[in-house]
Amino acid sequence: MAGAVTRHFFAGCGLALVLALPCAAQGIYACVDGRGNRITSDRPIPECLDRTQRELNRSGTVRRQVGPNLTADERAELEEKERLAAIANARIVEVRRRDRALFVRYPNPQAHDRERVANIAKIDEVIKAANKRIAELAQQRVAADAEMEFYVHNPARAPETLKRKLSDIEGSMTIQQRFIAEQENEKKRVHARFDEERVRLQALWLPASAAKKP
Repeated sequence: MAGAVTRHFFAGCGLALVLALPCAAQGIYACVDGRGNRITSDRPIPECLDRTQRELNRSGTVRRQVGPNLTADERAELEEKERLAAIANARIVEVRRRDRALFVRYPNPQAHDRERVANIAKIDEVIKAANKRIAELAQQRVAADAEMEFYVHNPARAPETLKRKLSDIEGSMTIQQRFIAEQENEKKRVHARFDEERVRLQALWLPASAAKKP
């Protein structure tokens, strides 16, 4: 009988200990309310929901800071700030990723210079072909003008095919000249892009060059 009582006693004590554990593990909340009163509690303090509360360990050290509770407008403002901060961080990560890719592609100034020269050379080839086409059209224009000499006193009597030929030549020359102007602008854009890359790469090349020195 005594053994049974003892077992029930210890079992009851064990249950009480288990039930007490959450309370023992729980921290202490402390704050100063709007009237300057220092308040402590074993749970969040209603009088301090509009301000920061400290959650203390049993030893008195600060475990964390809680709150304050925010209004709907304050919460929306905070979320917008967090959204903008996340966007800014994402941009930083993207810039770093691009810089790494740029450095892998151009590990030194010579590689970057070669790529610039190659890009400009391709555009120059296109411009060269367009100028060649303009020269051909100019020759055709000379031949057509020679035919128009027969109708210099009465251009209206010139054949429609000759008039159309002259018009087509003029149109084609205009197109080629416009195309050349676009390619010249493209050369400027390529140089600007490489100049911008150069500035970014300088900051990457210097540490890499310093690391290689004994």
